Amino acid sequence: MTADANIASRADHREGMQYLETIPRKVVTLWVPLIVFLIVLLFPFYWMALTTFKPNSELLNYSDFNPLWVVEPTLDNIKKLLFDTPYPEWLLTTMTVAVGSTVLSLFCSVLAAYAIARLRFRGSDGVGLAIFLAYLVPPSILFIPLATMIFELGLYDSMWALILTYPTFLIPFCTWLLIGYFKTLPFELEECALIDGASRFQILIKIILPLSLPGLISAGIFAFTLSWNEFIYALAFISSSENKTVPVGVLTELVEGDVYHWGSLMAGALFGSLPVAVLYSFFVDYYVASLTGAVKE
Repeated sequence: MTADANIASRADHREGMQYLETIPRKVVTLWVPLIVFLIVLLFPFYWMALTTFKPNSELLNYSDFNPLWVVEPTLDNIKKLLFDTPYPEWLLTTMTVAVGSTVLSLFCSVLAAYAIARLRFRGSDGVGLAIFLAYLVPPSILFIPLATMIFELGLYDSMWALILTYPTFLIPFCTWLLIGYFKTLPFELEECALIDGASRFQILIKIILPLSLPGLISAGIFAFTLSWNEFIYALAFISSSENKTVPVGVLTELVEGDVYHWGSLMAGALFGSLPVAVLYSFFVDYYVASLTGAVKE
C-alpha cells in the first residue's frame, strides 16, 4: 500500500470516527448497547451468587425481602454443599474427565486435521465433511450403543467411561476447527522444510503446532467446556454418588423429590462455572487470535 493510500485510509477512518465524537451519539451507539449486553450476560452469575448466600427465609419470602439483594447473608448453603454432599469429589472427577478427554481429543484432532488440510490426498474434502457431519449426530442417539460397549469393556461407573466416550463428539468438532486453521498457514513453510530434509512429523511438531497455538487453545477451550458441561453420558454411565460429575451430581443429589435446595444448587452451579471462566480469562487473547487466522502469506 502506498503512502498516499495510507493517508487516505487514515483520513477516512477519522471521518468515520467523528460520528462518535458527540456525547449523545456515543451514548446511544456505544454505551447503552454495551450496558444492556453486560446486564444480560452477567445477571445469571449475579443471581447464582445472590441465591448462594441467601437464607431460606429470604429466598422463599419475596413479599418481605427484596429478591435482588441479601439482607442477612449465610454460609449454610455452601456448608451443605461442601460437607453434606461429595461435591469436592464431583469437582475433581469433572476436572479429571475434562482434562483427559480434551488432551485425547486434541491429539487425535491434530493428526486428522493435518492429514486432511495439508497432505492433499484424494477425497480429503469428503473426509473432512464426513467428520463434521459426525459432530451433528445427537448424543441422545449415540449413548445407547455406547452404553453396551461400556458394559462389555467393564468401564461402567468409572471415569474412563467418560474419558473414552467424550471424544466421540469432541474429535469431530476440534478436527473441523483445526482444518480451517491449518489451511491459513502458508504452504511455502512446509515446502522449504521438506527441501531441507525435514520429515512430515518434524514439520508438524516444529513448524505447524507452534504457529497453530491460538487455534489449538481455542479448540482446547471448546473441548474442555463441552466436557465440563456434558450431562447425558455422565448420567447414563455413572451410578455411584462419589463418581458423578458436577452437572449430574448437583441435579441428582440436591433435588429430593419435589424439594429443591436452591441455595446449595446455585452454590454448586456457581463453583462449577468458575474454572471455565478462569480458563477463558487466561487464554482470551489466544482465543481472539484464533478467530482471525494464522500468519498470512
